[in-house]
Amino acid sequence: MEIDKAIRESDDKRLKTKYNNAIYVIKRALALYSIEEVAFSFNGGKDSTVLLHLLRAGYFLHRVEQSCSNGVQIDFPIRTIYFESTSVGQEQFSPSSPGWPPFMRVNPILDWSYRDVWAFLLTCRVQYCSLYDQGYTSIGSIYDTVPNALLSISSTSSKEKFKPAYLLPDGRLERAGRVKKNSPLDGTRSPAVNNGLDSVNSHKNRMFTASIIGVGDEILFGTVEDQLGPSLCKKLHSIGWMTSRTTVVRNDIDSVAEEVDRCKSVSDLVFLYGGVGPLHSDVTSAGVAKAFGVRLAPDEEFEEFLRHLIGDHCTGDRNEMAQLPEGITELLHHEKLPVPLIKCCNVIVLSATNASELEKQWDCLIELTGSDGFLVTIESYSSKRLTTNLTDVETAQPLSKLCLEFPDLYIGCFRRSRQGPLAISFEGKDPSRVQAGVEALCKKFNAGAFSEVN
Repeated sequence: MEIDKAIRESDDKRLKTKYNNAIYVIKRALALYSIEEVAFSFNGGKDSTVLLHLLRAGYFLHRVEQSCSNGVQIDFPIRTIYFESTSVGQEQFSPSSPGWPPFMRVNPILDWSYRDVWAFLLTCRVQYCSLYDQGYTSIGSIYDTVPNALLSISSTSSKEKFKPAYLLPDGRLERAGRVKKNSPLDGTRSPAVNNGLDSVNSHKNRMFTASIIGVGDEILFGTVEDQLGPSLCKKLHSIGWMTSRTTVVRNDIDSVAEEVDRCKSVSDLVFLYGGVGPLHSDVTSAGVAKAFGVRLAPDEEFEEFLRHLIGDHCTGDRNEMAQLPEGITELLHHEKLPVPLIKCCNVIVLSATNASELEKQWDCLIELTGSDGFLVTIESYSSKRLTTNLTDVETAQPLSKLCLEFPDLYIGCFRRSRQGPLAISFEGKDPSRVQAGVEALCKKFNAGAFSEVN
């Protein structure tokens, strides 16, 4: 069975756990009841596509176990069906409908997140609705569905373009593409309101994401404190970008390659630091080359810069530091940099080793790319922070509801000490929405429960 095989060969441990849990529920149901007595409900869309293939896999594995226990070879005439719309409603296929077998309540089969669903579809190479490749993240009817503004990308043409749905950085914003339309008594439709997101003027809410990868055993061993990762997060946030992932990997070619391969397909840009140089532990360039499936080859232009920099200290016919990923490397020149920065497709390799060097390289990157380059400066985040002496238990449920009411905001909580006040931060591209979120939270509690921090 191709679905089960694809999951077993995957390196995604979270996906494997989700898959095994779902398969267990299906196999358990089939073991307790005959196939004629088990009913499943579909609402359509990508979730139902995943559910359908889970049912196929669960039924297949159930029959395999039966055939093994009985010593009988069984064929599996299972057909593949794709649900590509939500036109099928729950009310059409309810347990009370005529001809339905008794309904058994079991643990949910598909309690998966947005990320889990897309991990399954992409890992198993399952066919899905083509609209998901055009910026749609939650497909309803023709009257309440628009592309998700957070997937909008720059376009020189008159028609706006969108990234595919699996690149949405925050699954909580999946339904930001489902508009709410009021229907007045006269039957006319008012303009769509898109969960706080302006789909007409989407550049304001445009989302660019970056991944940050640090390379160094010394960070993992705790020998040195990582300064560059947190600093890069702040710098990206200051120009309107969101850091979707930050990791530190070992000084190992395979570790670098696996992380770059994971990040380059889901982030607009990937930043690497550490592991650059002639030492045995400097494996970043080799890891990037392996991630893109190319070899390392001498770059004469880069080698010339290195020779001017290190002079007679360069030994041998070829300086190994000038071995760069072949065919995908672009050198980013700036007069303030003694050696160009390395860009391989959407991966940027930084040579900075401390905060001051990073500051210099970052400023050069911003100057090089400007407003039309790959590191475009977009609408910055607006933020507000509240503090309260309320307990976590008191605030947990109201905050969870608030996240549903304001899917376009990032609402985070943290404490600087367990006995200290709880800090609640609101982040978003629209200041009015941030203010509305703050006011909505304050209304849920008595006056004076929160204090605003500048």
